[in-house]
Amino acid sequence: MEIARLKQEITLDLTRGTAATIGNFDGVHKGHARLIERVLAKGRAQNLASVVITFCPHPLQVLIGPHTPPFITIREQKLDLIEALGVDLTMMLDFNREMAALSPREFVQKYLVDWLNVKELVVGYDYTFGKGRQGNFAMLSELGREFGFNVERLDPVIINGAIVSSTRIRDLIKAGDVFAVRPLLGRFYVVRGNVVSGESRGRLLGFPTANLQLENEVTPKNGVYAVWAQLGDRMLPGVANIGYKPTFEGRQFSFEVHILDFGEDIYGQELRVHFVQFIRPEQKFSGPDELIARIKEDAALARRILESPEAQL
Repeated sequence: MEIARLKQEITLDLTRGTAATIGNFDGVHKGHARLIERVLAKGRAQNLASVVITFCPHPLQVLIGPHTPPFITIREQKLDLIEALGVDLTMMLDFNREMAALSPREFVQKYLVDWLNVKELVVGYDYTFGKGRQGNFAMLSELGREFGFNVERLDPVIINGAIVSSTRIRDLIKAGDVFAVRPLLGRFYVVRGNVVSGESRGRLLGFPTANLQLENEVTPKNGVYAVWAQLGDRMLPGVANIGYKPTFEGRQFSFEVHILDFGEDIYGQELRVHFVQFIRPEQKFSGPDELIARIKEDAALARRILESPEAQL
């Protein structure tokens, strides 16, 4: 997959035209996948290059700044997921105040027509664009007739009685209901980060942990989870603990993973954590002995969960 941010960076031959979709695609969930799969089908049928148009930074980071909610997928993961679907080109448009001020017509003419030669455009049921979100499906269809491209709007994807959306997925993750997220994403929820040095308390207790320095991702609520820890190409069973270590009067947030039956030094390496199931909330124990006993229970329960058919990747 080719990735470009400017027109001059595009090396693909777009003279035949493109089939495209546009959006933020945070999570690249089942709804997003349906849009992209429809683009791919149109591209194959009409010999058009397939394009996903998205933005960097996320428009909310420009429009509301520090109040932007954390993302389900960081940029690199989002691009990996889009590429896995078979897209020819991802256009990462530089979102700024100038772009936000463009009228719908200006946006369409510059990016969809002049830059990408769009012939088929697929959008979601609620897609809006342009200054003040003035652009909607009706306006987009009208502009398509003017500039010579077709516009198709897809209905939302419904799973378990509700629309699949980034907001719904984000809320489930924050509530700790990570198992319910899997059918919406089509995979377990994943965070990634580099392993950094911590207080080494887990090692002293007999349960060494990998402490992660996370990027701007949604963090599940504080507690203990059964997880798959991905180290390179290896998927290792583990238990994640998120919170403040109340037994030791902790005041600093920590995200740590105890990988079962594992003793390698992995400081500085990237670890990806696939959340399978919530085990219990964070709690304060009377001391190290009670905590150790509970960690053993957590590890045994996590092992049983991860051995089940529902937990397989």
